[in-house]
Amino acid sequence: MSIKKQSVIMIFLYAVVFLSPYLFQSLSQKAIITATTFTYILGAVLMSWLYLKYKQSAITQVETSGKLTSPVFVFLLGISGIIMAIIIQAIVFNIEAAITGEQNTSQNTQNIIALILTNPLFSLATVIGGPFMEEFIFRRSMIGILESYTGFWLAAIISSTLFSLIHRDGHFFVYFFMGFFFALLYKLTGKIWTSIIAHCGMNALVVVAQLFLYYNNIQLPS
Repeated sequence: MSIKKQSVIMIFLYAVVFLSPYLFQSLSQKAIITATTFTYILGAVLMSWLYLKYKQSAITQVETSGKLTSPVFVFLLGISGIIMAIIIQAIVFNIEAAITGEQNTSQNTQNIIALILTNPLFSLATVIGGPFMEEFIFRRSMIGILESYTGFWLAAIISSTLFSLIHRDGHFFVYFFMGFFFALLYKLTGKIWTSIIAHCGMNALVVVAQLFLYYNNIQLPS
């Protein structure tokens, strides 16, 4: 299987998972959240299986040109990428707030926390399912399709733009720079696991921090 064919299959799979909550509208809210969590995890598992099954034939240019390919570098950059991603997110949020005067909070994050409070199982979709699929789609698949036509940098810009738009949060540059940072991690090692580690870890830290603030009734200054 070629990387383009694999990427198209993964993008189609992501679209099905992304739209799946609309199929569960007749269910109770808790059942919708549970079913959505299941589809997110299933999507992540299927994408991982496709990647591992065809990793010898479906290879991107990024994966053939990665410099820091050692598992040690993949792990270290993935772990350090968690903290770096949080810092980048905070910096861009504050720059946006200074320019626009809006609060440096994410409605998307608040919505996710509300769902987790309703059904804690949804944390699996947030911390594992979502990040896995987004890295396979917006970093590996989209860059894998585009890079032969545009080169890595333009492909990374396009994929980061789409990554930001899909979140529909109003904080375009926050998600754009996050996506671009994850793309750089992918490029450095040539391993999608690097950006997956960083993305999953970042989401986990954000969820834990938000839940800590909620349960301790702590209000951050606007």
